[in-house]
Amino acid sequence: MQKFCLTVTCTSTRGVVAAISGYLNEQGCNITDSAQFDDSETGQFFMRVSFRSEGGTTLAQLKERFETVATQFDMNFSFHDEQEKMKVIIMVSRFGHCLNDLLYRARIGALPIEIVAVISNHMDYQKVVVNQDIPFHRIKVTKENKPQAESDIMRVVEETGAELIVLARYMQILSDEMCQKMSGRIINIHHSFLPSFKGANPYKQAFEKGVKLIGATSHYVTADLDEGPIIEQDIVRITHAQSASDYVSLGRDVESQVLARAIHAHAHHRAFLNGNKTVVFPASPGSFSSERMG
Repeated sequence: MQKFCLTVTCTSTRGVVAAISGYLNEQGCNITDSAQFDDSETGQFFMRVSFRSEGGTTLAQLKERFETVATQFDMNFSFHDEQEKMKVIIMVSRFGHCLNDLLYRARIGALPIEIVAVISNHMDYQKVVVNQDIPFHRIKVTKENKPQAESDIMRVVEETGAELIVLARYMQILSDEMCQKMSGRIINIHHSFLPSFKGANPYKQAFEKGVKLIGATSHYVTADLDEGPIIEQDIVRITHAQSASDYVSLGRDVESQVLARAIHAHAHHRAFLNGNKTVVFPASPGSFSSERMG
C-alpha cells in the first residue's frame, strides 16, 4: 500500500474536515495521522493528513478527483508521495558544520531529502562533497558579478529540479528578485543573537557581555534578510565557566540541530506559510526513523 499525504490551506469554514475525510474514505484511503489549525486572527485554516491508499487509487487520480472538493472550499492543496525524497541544493561558504551534518543525515535517511548539488563561493568543501558523489559547483560572488552568479545558481536549480535551497551558513545576501522567485523554497540558519550582536564575531561579543543563552533560528528567506517566517528555534545554556571558543562550539551544535529540524518539517510538508509566521505541525509517527545508522 502506498502512503501519501495531503496538505490544505483555505479560509476557515464549516465542513472542511468532513469533506476531506469523506473524500479520502470514498477513494479507499485510510487516514493514519492528521493535524489541523484554525487561525482565528487571519481566518485561515491549515491541515495535513497522512493516509494509505488501500484501494489502489493513485496519486494522480487522487489529485484529479479532489478538484471538485477543492473548488467548493477554494482550497490550495497538494498531494505528496511520502516515499519520495525532496530534491535539495545546499549552499555553503566557509563554515561547514551544517553542511557536514546534513550530508550525514541525508546519507543515513534521517532526512527525506536527496542532495542534488552543493553550491559554494569557495572551494573548501569540494572534496567532502564529491567524495559522496554529489555535484559541487563553485560560483564566485562579487559586487560586480552578482546578477550573473545568481543566474548561474538558478540554472543549477532548474537543471537539477531542486525543490528547496538550504543556506547552510552561506555568507552572501541574496537579491530581492531571487528571494521572490524562490519564495517559500529557501531556508536559512543563523544564531539568535540578532539584532543584539551584529557584524563580525557575534559569539565573541556575546561572551564579552556574559550572555547565558545561545540560540539558533531557522526561517524561510525573504527580502527582509534574517526576518523571514520562523520554522524552528532552540537554545543552549551557558555558564560563567565557558570560554569564547566554547560559545562558538555550542552555537555550532545548536545551529546544526535547528537547521536539520526545519528541513525535516519542510520536507515532510509540515510547515505552512501563514503571512509573516508559519504553522508547523508535529511530526507523524515514524518520520524520524533512519534507514541505517552509519
